Amino acid sequence: MSSGPFFVGVDVGTGSARAALVASDGRVLEQAVQTIQTWNPEPGYYNQSSDNIWQSICQVVKKVIGGVDKSEVKGIGFDATCSLVVLGPQGSPLTVSKSGEAEQNIILWMDHRAEQETQEINAFKHSLLKYVGGQVSLEMEVPKLLWLKRNLVKTFGNIWRVFDLPDFLTWRATGVDTRSLCSVVCKWNYDAANGSWNKEFLKQADLEELTQNNFEKLGSDVQPPGRTVGKGLTAKAAGELGLSVGTVVSTSLIDAHAGALGMFGCRSKESKGADDVQGKMALIAGTSTCHMSITRKACFAQGVWGPYQDAIIPGYFLNEGGQSIAGHLLDHVLKSHESYAELKAQLGEDKFIYQHLNKLLPELAAARGLSQVGCLTQDVHVWPDLHGNRSPIADPTLRGVITGLDMTRRTESLAIKYLAFVQALAYGTRHIIENLYQYGRAPFQTLLFCGGLAKNPLYVQCHADICDLPALIPDEQEMVLVGAAALGAAASGHFDSLESASKAMGGTGQLVKPNAETLEFHNRKYKVFLQLLENQRQYRRIMQGDTK
Repeated sequence: MSSGPFFVGVDVGTGSARAALVASDGRVLEQAVQTIQTWNPEPGYYNQSSDNIWQSICQVVKKVIGGVDKSEVKGIGFDATCSLVVLGPQGSPLTVSKSGEAEQNIILWMDHRAEQETQEINAFKHSLLKYVGGQVSLEMEVPKLLWLKRNLVKTFGNIWRVFDLPDFLTWRATGVDTRSLCSVVCKWNYDAANGSWNKEFLKQADLEELTQNNFEKLGSDVQPPGRTVGKGLTAKAAGELGLSVGTVVSTSLIDAHAGALGMFGCRSKESKGADDVQGKMALIAGTSTCHMSITRKACFAQGVWGPYQDAIIPGYFLNEGGQSIAGHLLDHVLKSHESYAELKAQLGEDKFIYQHLNKLLPELAAARGLSQVGCLTQDVHVWPDLHGNRSPIADPTLRGVITGLDMTRRTESLAIKYLAFVQALAYGTRHIIENLYQYGRAPFQTLLFCGGLAKNPLYVQCHADICDLPALIPDEQEMVLVGAAALGAAASGHFDSLESASKAMGGTGQLVKPNAETLEFHNRKYKVFLQLLENQRQYRRIMQGDTK
């Protein structure tokens, strides 16, 4: 293995904790993964355990650093899902479960229990909501805290600290309570423009208790990503992780934002001259998809979160769109189809079924005399929001629509349905882009992809064709881990800024160009896509007895 310095990136996703040993040029040298436990006691409720997550992190970090001298590891960065961690006196876990299990002290990001509280907070129309596209999401933390206050009174009364999961990890590693601007501004309604928590907003949300003692329960020391936390790893944490005491720990990022940080520095091998980060949209495409882009000038777009000041790279404003389900949606289409059991028996893992479908589609197009695979869905149109719309409509009550069903059966019908849903996800991305343009955002030049769906060539090509933008796939697939390691590299002083760490570690990627021959077809289908939204709204009006 090459000599150091090395940096460790830790990524806690929805279902697993991962770690990577990363070189200063962004190459991932070693990586390890460990599943984490989730409890789903009733529909819409998802709990996790901070003890379980920390133990999983310790296992994977020890694995990836096993082959190097720990003194060569100069920094560690953490990213995680934006889940709510609740701690009582002495940092002990406090239950978020109705049945009272103390170890279940995390409300997972995708938990939807706080629907009522979300509606109430949005009804106040507080001016801070302009930073979250006009309304808080039920996946953000303030509605969940209000739910805790109303439903788990004992837990709420015993709170010592509430953390976003990435900030819990830096606290657990250093013993110092420093919050990352990324988490608090993106998910906690922190007022970045004024550099403070907003007492009036929290009072209006019936959470006045959290304003006491200089907001200490929420965190009174807020720093941008890529800054050092305390004096690095404590003796206890260093022993658990297998690293040296005092190893530099960086302020954290949310998982998708770490992916964006890694990708913003990625360049095409063909690119010549200046590479403007403002012209890039980073898609972190896994279970759900996050659409990240940064601008020098703030862009306020209805239905898109942000502009978040300094939330990824200091000096830039972040806008964040998203789709609540993406990979999860395609899995649902696959697994709910009558052919799934037969294909599973024949091909094994789901990834081989997707590869089979991707190979089958050109054959179906040729058999029907079509020159382009995309045209197989001429009469099949999908609105993909089976789990509500995050951006740009910001309506969790929206549902999916499919039109053009026929009597085709077996694998052929699955292949076309799968294609229609992949295209619909790409039309959803175009919807987010066009919404940003409507609010004056500078034009995009490139789409960048990481996450599980970045490995699906059909998904990437559909995005390039439908958005009419080249797509860049980083050669290093694990860009979330690279982004987490870049935090540690910047905080350790190896690079002079987070932006220069991103550029040095982002590497190069493969460029996928849009197919000009399908542009007119996709423009027509996009019109149908938007019409499906209007139709769904009209159906609701009819069913509610609204005759207008």
